[in-house]
Parts: sequence; structure tokens; C-alpha cells
Amino acid sequence: MNDPLIDPFARAITYLRLSVTDRCDFRCVYCMSENMTFLPKRDLLTLEELDRLCTSFIGLGVRKLRITGGEPLVRRDIMSFFQGMSRHLQSGALEELTLTTNGSQLHRFAGDLYDAGVRRINISIDTLDEAKFAEITRWGKLVNVLRGIDAALEAGLKVKLNAVALKDFNESELFDLTEFCAARDMDLTFIEVMPMGDLGEEDRVGQYWALSDLQAKLATRYTLTDLPDRTGGPARYLRLEETGQRVGLITPLTHNFCESCNRVRVTCTGEIYTCLGQEGSADLREPLRASEGNDVLENAIRAAIGNKPKGHDFDYSRGNEGGKMSRHMSHTGG
Repeated sequence: MNDPLIDPFARAITYLRLSVTDRCDFRCVYCMSENMTFLPKRDLLTLEELDRLCTSFIGLGVRKLRITGGEPLVRRDIMSFFQGMSRHLQSGALEELTLTTNGSQLHRFAGDLYDAGVRRINISIDTLDEAKFAEITRWGKLVNVLRGIDAALEAGLKVKLNAVALKDFNESELFDLTEFCAARDMDLTFIEVMPMGDLGEEDRVGQYWALSDLQAKLATRYTLTDLPDRTGGPARYLRLEETGQRVGLITPLTHNFCESCNRVRVTCTGEIYTCLGQEGSADLREPLRASEGNDVLENAIRAAIGNKPKGHDFDYSRGNEGGKMSRHMSHTGG
């Protein structure tokens, strides 16, 4: 039971992305339909069960834990979970505890997150234009996110902004976003829009902006240097020599990154997805609740890792959503 988690393709699994809720206070057009039906709260793992689940993964060799949603900071009493996880940072068993957030609640929690041992966070923001922000999030207010960014920086958190690259939406803001981050010593990562869930009338293929094209546009203003940096996730990084900042590119369509995948995702109901772009999952909630000991749970985790596929099949090249997943990103965890 002390052996590390190794998948069938000899990849060590050291990174867990855990969704603590499928709920969110935004309804971003590439992520959710406007009228979402969320899970009954009784179906969610309790905070105590989430703690036990993460502790088991850490015991099996996970060194990085990222908390996601939905929007993780809308989960009631979520800070008690972060405070509980801090013991693994203090013992050295966990190297990093972090989260991805939309930033709307950060003004309330930034200081508490830092006190719990969080040192680096990702904030999702696709535009700096107030009207466009309201359009793409449907319910969000840009001023609240900007306040959250300021609070995070003031608390001492290292901030990275994540922006989904959207054709005919934020193409014109490429340099504005870049310079906004440069002025605040923040990293910036662009993400290709992925075919996750039914968005109703939204045209995801029409939203798709290949990051190869985005990189070429960056190169018209900046000198780009490829970096060997890795932060545990799928991004590859460039340095913009004129500003000295780091820009990440997450390219599940134009540059498949599956050969180095070191991560799995667990939903707020205890489903484990070993690949974001495959439908296969396994249930960890039943083995978690089957006994007070952890042997049954750890065996279930190992069995799931043993079925991890080689990669995903996202593809827009034929004008449709090739490799589309039936579940929304908010279900799997962002």
C-alpha cells in the first residue's frame, strides 16, 4: 500500500484536482447553460469526507492539491477544510495547496487562505471590459473580481490569471490583459475552449481561438522565449522579454499534453475522472463510506488509476465538437 500511484503508461500521479461544489455564482457561456440544475446538497461529500479522501491521496503520493468547483469559495464553511489540509503542508507530506476561483469571494477569504498555507492561486477572468464581463459571465460583476485580485495580492498570495481564449470576444484584449498582469507582477495563462457539456444555443466551435494563433499575435509585439518551467499542470510557458513576465498556454486541442499527465480529478460527489476528456469514471464515495479504515478506499483509488487512459480526443478541425464530453466543466472540476 506504500507504492506510488503509477498509471498504465508509467506516469506518476502526484496532482489531485478536487471539486468541492458544482455550484457557482457565475454562469460563464463556455462553461454552463444559464439555467443549470445543480446537484442536491445531500449528494455532496461532507467536508469531513473530503478531508479523509484528500488525506488518502496524499498518503499515496499526491504532492499537489488544487481545490476547484464550480466556485469553491461559495461552499459553506470551506475555510475549515483548508485549515484542515494545512496540517499536511506543515508535516511536509503535501508540497502545495492551492485553488482556482472566479475571484468574486476573494475579498472575504484571501487572508484566511494565506493563513491556511495557500501561497499561489489561479483566478479565472476573460476580459477587463465591464460590459463584456457581464455578458460572458451572465451574472458576474467585474468590480468584485478586481477587488478580489487586490485583496489576494495584499494578502501576499501569488496570483495567476487564467483567460479562456475566445474568438471575436477577447482577441482585441490580448495586449490589455498581458499588460494588466505585467503591471501587477502576475502570471497569465491562456486556455483553449474545451468541448465540455451542452451549452444550448452557444456555438463553441465558433468561440474557438487556437493558441498557436494567439502566440503568433503576441510575437508581433514581444520577444518570446520558451521556458522549461512546470507548475504541476498542463501549461507550457513563455517569457515576454520586454516585460519579463511569464505567459502560459494550455492547449488541449492544438498541442496535446497527455504524455506528461500527472493528475486526476475528483468531483464533489466522489467520482474520480482520470482524464478530463474521457467519459470513464469510478465511484470513490461508496468505498469511502464502506468502513472507518482506509484500505477499501485506497484500493479503489489504485483501481481507478489502473484504468487511466492514454489521452483525450478533443478536436474542432471538422467544424464540430469532436471528443465532446456530456458533463459540464463545473461537474468535473475546473
